[in-house]
Amino acid sequence: MLHYLVIVGATAQLLGILSYIRNTIKGKTRPNRVTWLLWALAPMIGTVAALSDGVRWAILPVFMAGFGPLLVLIASFFNKQSYWQLKPFDYLCGLFSLLAMVLWAITRQPEVAIVFAILSDAFAAIPTLMKSWTHPETESIGPFIGGVLSQSTAFFAIQTWTLTSVAFPSYLVILNLWFIAIMTRYRFTHKKKEQHGR
Repeated sequence: MLHYLVIVGATAQLLGILSYIRNTIKGKTRPNRVTWLLWALAPMIGTVAALSDGVRWAILPVFMAGFGPLLVLIASFFNKQSYWQLKPFDYLCGLFSLLAMVLWAITRQPEVAIVFAILSDAFAAIPTLMKSWTHPETESIGPFIGGVLSQSTAFFAIQTWTLTSVAFPSYLVILNLWFIAIMTRYRFTHKKKEQHGR
C-alpha cells in the first residue's frame, strides 16, 4: 500500500515538471541550465548510493528528482528565448557541485555519498534560488509543489531508517518548500501592488 503512495507522489512530481516544461517551451519560464543539469545528476548519485545500501521503493522520489530536471534541461533547448543567461557565479556553483560528485566517487561509501550528493545539489540550486528571488517571474511553482508531495511520500515507504534513506528526501522537501516560499512571496506582493494600483 505504501508503495502505491510513493508512486502517486512521483506522479504528482512528474505533473509539476510537465507544467514547467510547457512554460519553458512557451518562453514563460526560463530555466538556469547549470542548475537543471546538476539537479539531474545529483539525485541520480543519491539514488545509486541508496540502492547500493539496500533502499528500494523509498528512493523513487529521489530518482524522479533527477529524471524531471533532465526533461527540463532538454526542453530548454527547444526555445532559444527560454533559458537564463549564465554568469560566472553560475559556473562557479556548477564547479563546486561537480567537485562534490568527484569526492563521492573517491569515497565510495553510501553515507558519505549522500552527504556529497546533497552538497552537490545545494550548490546547483543556488543560481536558481537567487534567480527566483531577483526575477521570480521567470520561474514556475509547479515542480516545487510536486517535489514536496513526492519527497514526502518517501518517508512512508522507508523500512529501515538510516542516513542514506532519510537524508536526501529530507533535504529535497526543505529545498522545495524554500522555492515555494520565495515564489509565493512574489505572487502575494505582486497581487497587492496590482490592487493598490487600481
